Amino acid sequence: MGCACSTDSEEWLENLDDICEHCNCPIPPQSSNTYTDQLIQHPSSHSPPLSPLPDNIALAVYSYEPKHDGDLGFEKGDKLKILNKDDPEWYLAESLTTGQQGYIPFNFIAMTTMETEPWFFRDISRNDAMRLLLAPGNTQGSFLIRESETTKGSYSLSIRDLDHNAGEGVKHYRIRNLDSGGFYITAKISFNSLKELVQHYTREADGLCTTLGKPCQSRAPQKPWWHDEWEIPRESLKLLRRLGAGQFGEVWMGLYNNDSKVAIKNLKMGTMSVEAFLAEANMMKNLQHPRLVRLFAVVTEEPIYIVTEYMENGRWER
Repeated sequence: MGCACSTDSEEWLENLDDICEHCNCPIPPQSSNTYTDQLIQHPSSHSPPLSPLPDNIALAVYSYEPKHDGDLGFEKGDKLKILNKDDPEWYLAESLTTGQQGYIPFNFIAMTTMETEPWFFRDISRNDAMRLLLAPGNTQGSFLIRESETTKGSYSLSIRDLDHNAGEGVKHYRIRNLDSGGFYITAKISFNSLKELVQHYTREADGLCTTLGKPCQSRAPQKPWWHDEWEIPRESLKLLRRLGAGQFGEVWMGLYNNDSKVAIKNLKMGTMSVEAFLAEANMMKNLQHPRLVRLFAVVTEEPIYIVTEYMENGRWER
């Protein structure tokens, strides 16, 4: 087995056991000290952590109420057959409960067994994990497991903890992978699955800052932007809080249709013609990149509104 060390030093909190003499990272456990829990039934001792649900079936993690012509409503726990994923944010699906077909938001469903676990959070950052765990409703021991931001296929455990000197905080532990398919945080013990790991540390801290309590509470995610919403009425927007102002106008945090949080930039009268603005906006709406703020929609009557993705703690929030 090669060195299992990582350069992503800020992803794990501290060494709980012996370290590698080459790069000061934890030494993997030996295969003889694998943890097994007799209360958990496992179809395979080394089943993949993100095994797909059968026959392209998804499970609804949140309820969704249809809001557009062509989308499909469902309740939490419903099973949905995915028909195509041509749109990466709105999948065409069929409800196995009602038999109806329509588009569903990708972030309201789980496509793998892991994503159905209440403690597993897909595609969130270290900072987002801290913000969620420190939010009201969570207490000491509240936790989540998230995908590593820098190491594909690896995971991190984030736990809310109470330090009597520093107060409430969040501590992070790297969950490392074994070549055999298992997982470990400390070399004292390894696990065949993340579910076994959670079960063990729920019973005893065993070197962590505290035992694991309840999974992190969270609200349903914001649904993706509906693909046909481009030129929208001004009345559909509500300005809530001014984030900043500049030469060309102001930027506000607001709501679209009272449910989608967005950033709204209003251009000062006479800044540019409606025709020139629409030409530029139509080009910009096709630009999509993880590092670019997405342009969602526009209000074309003056004063012109530009509606974009709202970035928590973004430039206008500082």
